[in-house]
Amino acid sequence: MKKTRSPIYVTALIAGAFFMENLDGTIIATALPQMAKSFHVGAVNLNIGMTAYLLTLAVFIPISGWVADRFGSRSVFATAITTFTIASLLCGASHTLTQFTLMRILQGIGGAMMVPVGRLIVLRNTPKEDLTQAILYITWPGLTALVVGPPLGGFITTYASWHWIFFLNLPLGILALVLTLLWVENTRTHEVHPFDWLTFLFAGFASTGAVYAMEKLGGEGAHWQLSAILLGLSAISGVLAILVARRKPATSLIDLESLKLKTYSLSIFGASSFRIAVSVLPFLLPLMFQIAFGLNAFVSGLYLLALFAGDLSMKSIVIQILRRFGFRRILIVNGVITAGSIALCATLSPSTHPIVILAILFFHGATRSMEFTCMTTLAYTEIPAERMSRANGFLSAVMQLSMGMGVAVGAVTLRLVAHAHGHSATTPQLRDFHLAILIISILALAPVFDSLGLDPSAGSATSGHRQPELEVNPA
Repeated sequence: MKKTRSPIYVTALIAGAFFMENLDGTIIATALPQMAKSFHVGAVNLNIGMTAYLLTLAVFIPISGWVADRFGSRSVFATAITTFTIASLLCGASHTLTQFTLMRILQGIGGAMMVPVGRLIVLRNTPKEDLTQAILYITWPGLTALVVGPPLGGFITTYASWHWIFFLNLPLGILALVLTLLWVENTRTHEVHPFDWLTFLFAGFASTGAVYAMEKLGGEGAHWQLSAILLGLSAISGVLAILVARRKPATSLIDLESLKLKTYSLSIFGASSFRIAVSVLPFLLPLMFQIAFGLNAFVSGLYLLALFAGDLSMKSIVIQILRRFGFRRILIVNGVITAGSIALCATLSPSTHPIVILAILFFHGATRSMEFTCMTTLAYTEIPAERMSRANGFLSAVMQLSMGMGVAVGAVTLRLVAHAHGHSATTPQLRDFHLAILIISILALAPVFDSLGLDPSAGSATSGHRQPELEVNPA
C-alpha cells in the first residue's frame, strides 16, 4: 500500500484544488459580455454557463462518497482533477454557446468529485485534535475564490481574453494531478453496498429544480407561477428522497444517522441559511458599487479583496479562540457579530470614505471566516470513521447547494424590494440594496438560534476547550 505523505502537504494540495474549483464558479461573471460577443449571443444567455455548472455540482456531489469508497479516494480524486482540467481546456476552446455549456457540465462533474473527495482525504488523514486547523486550511480558499473570482476575471478579460480564464487551469491541474499520485493513499472501504439510485434521482431532481427555479425567479420578467410550481415539485421530490432513505438508513445517500447528532445537524440546517446569506454579499455589493456608486466593474471587484484579507486574518488565531471559548459560545456570539457586519454594509453610500468601506468588508470577512470554520469543523467532531464518507458526501452536497443558491436568493430579494418600492428591479436604487442587505443579515442569524441547543462541551476533543470545574463543598 502507498504511504501517505505528511498531512500538511496533502491538506495544502486539497486546498489548492478547492480554490481552483470554487474560482471557476465565479470568475466568469465579469467576462460574460466579452464571451457573449465571441458566441454571438446576448450576455444574459451566458448565465446558462454558470447555472449548468452549479446544477451539475448539486446533482453529482451526493454520489462522491460512494464512488470514493468503491474505487479508492486517490483514484477518484485524480480522475476528477483530470476531468476538470480537460474540461477547462475545452471550455476555453469553445466556439458556440452550446459547446461551452456542455463543457461546463463536464467541468461540473469533475468538480463534484474533486471537492468532497478531497475533503474526505483530509478527514481520513487528520487526527481529531488537528481537525480545526485542517478544516481551516481547506475552507478559506473556497471563501477566497468567491471574492477573488470577479476582479480576477475582470483583469484577465480586460488585459488578455476570456479564454485564459480557463487555460490558466491547465498548469494548475497538471501539477495537482502529479502531486495527488505521489502523495495520496488510495483508501477505500472493505464494505461495498449497492448504489442508492432511487434516492439519487429524487434528491437530484429536488436540488436541480430548486436551483433552477430560484435562478428564474431572480431574473427580470420571470414567470413566478412556473417557478413556484417547480419549487413545489422540488419540495415533493425532496420529501420522497427522505422517505426512500429511511427504508435503508445504513446505506442511503442521505445520512440520516449522522443527522441525529446535533453537532452535525447544525451544519445542515442553521448553517445552510448562513451560507446562503454570506454568498449573497459578494453578489449584491459589486452591483451596488457599480449601479448606485457609479464605480467601474474592476474597481468594485477590488473592494471585495478586503473580504479576502479578513478571511486570512482569522487563520492564525481561530484555534486559540476555539480553545478559549469553545464551539457553542463562538457560534452564538460570533454569529450575532457576523450578522451585524452584514447589516453594516447597508450603511454604505457614495459619500462613505473608501477606508471605512474597506474596514467594514475586512471585519465581515474575518467574522464569517470564523463562523464557517467552526460550523464545518464541528460537523465532523462526532462522526465515526466508518460513516465519514457518507456524512461528508451529504454535507458537501448541502454546502454546495446552499452556496450556489446565494446569488439567486440575492437576486430575488433585490427584485422583491425594488417592486415593493414601486419600480423595476432593472434599475435598483441605493435604498433597494440597503433593505435587501438588511433582510439577508437576518437570514445569517439562523445558526445562532440553532446553536442554543448545543451542549457547551460539544466538540471539546477537537477544540481543546475545557469547561471550568465547578467546586463542590464536601458534606
